[in-house]
Amino acid sequence: MRSTTSPTGARMDDERHQGRSRLIVVAVILSGALVFALDSGTGSAPFQHLYYVPIVVAALELPRYAGPITALAAIVLYHLANPALMATYREPDLVQIALFLAIGIVTTKLAQDRRHLRRLSVTDDLTGLYNLRGFEDRLTRAIRAARATNGAISLLVLDVDRLKSLNDTHGHRAGADAVRTVGGVIAAHLPDDAFACRFGGDEFVVALPDHGPDKALDAAETLRTAVHAAAPRLAGIAFPRETLSISIGLASQTRFDDADANVSPVDVELGESLFRAADQALYVAKSGGRNQVSGGRRELSAPRRAGGAHAPRSPW
Repeated sequence: MRSTTSPTGARMDDERHQGRSRLIVVAVILSGALVFALDSGTGSAPFQHLYYVPIVVAALELPRYAGPITALAAIVLYHLANPALMATYREPDLVQIALFLAIGIVTTKLAQDRRHLRRLSVTDDLTGLYNLRGFEDRLTRAIRAARATNGAISLLVLDVDRLKSLNDTHGHRAGADAVRTVGGVIAAHLPDDAFACRFGGDEFVVALPDHGPDKALDAAETLRTAVHAAAPRLAGIAFPRETLSISIGLASQTRFDDADANVSPVDVELGESLFRAADQALYVAKSGGRNQVSGGRRELSAPRRAGGAHAPRSPW
């Protein structure tokens, strides 16, 4: 999956991931030590089966090879807890050792497949950005964080100008390459902590946490100028700079009237309201001549819920 966050956001994610991984490593070590103590004291097969627990946890939650390495560590502990194995192996002992290795290897493979499928489930296959499913979940969390800190958040809705004309003239492969190129430019120029998705044929959404209208307008102009400056290769043909352009609609949220940072339905409604406002601004940019940003000064008041009723969902 193409990176959809800025280097700063990626570093923060890495730090959180590393902290969680350290806790899991400690848990794996402690659980292995506990099983070793039980095995040393009893030599009982039911307790020896508990070595599977740290093996499975390491394979599921830690990076590649952690499962097989933990399985090898379990084999060593199994031998230390049962010194008689140093002299001779019984058939059950050989089966137990083989199972340690098999569980470590198989669980690691299943964990890798799970992670791959999870990435695919939130990734747009053409651009490598988020798809709508992954973006909506991330946006709701970003709005909740902004509500908790009373910070700002902005949304950009953009699409590729005159894509139909490009398709008609050079074919749909050229159009697909144009969309792919724009997605790559977006990913390369995302501001700190921003994330993006493709939600339609040539339509994109960019979320900008900690961005008020002015800062978001600067980010939108950066994306617009970067796309226009690109010299794309479409359907195997090199095109000059300024072949592609995008129009961008912008909406910002800088005030939260509801102090409750845990009201998920309100966060969803706010995301939909931001999208609708930015989408309307996109139409203004299109009608104004394309290759421009509209709506940079528009701000929304936080949506209020009356009687627990749900606001109608937006088409996106």
